[in-house]
Amino acid sequence: MILGIGTDLANIDRIAGVLDRFGDRFRNRVFTEAEQRKAEARADSVGTYAKRWAAKEACSKALGTGLRMGIAWKDMAVTNLPTGQPVMHVTGWAAERLASMTPPGHESIIHVTLTDDHPWAQAFVVIEARPVEAALPA
Repeated sequence: MILGIGTDLANIDRIAGVLDRFGDRFRNRVFTEAEQRKAEARADSVGTYAKRWAAKEACSKALGTGLRMGIAWKDMAVTNLPTGQPVMHVTGWAAERLASMTPPGHESIIHVTLTDDHPWAQAFVVIEARPVEAALPA
């Protein structure tokens, strides 16, 4: 069952301006160390930051809160599988909110997809609840 969906469209040039203006203050407030390493290792670091910004916005919408109610930017983080597929991780208040949304006997899965086409970066998040399968007797 679907628990929440969220999407966000971010302007890459706007994120570039914020990075130019606030630099590490912005990076350290919004992005985890792993996200910063990933972005700085890429040729298009600003596009990478913009996609992750959009992913955090989309995730907060899927959680049904937006960026309010105690959720912090770093409570949501994007990493990538070896295949390149993005994965959303939640901690802190975002993890508490996710747990409160998840029905008993279910586990939650956060699906995220990212794309960009300058000057736009977009993210789409779907939070799914799947029944937990009971362990089979040996």
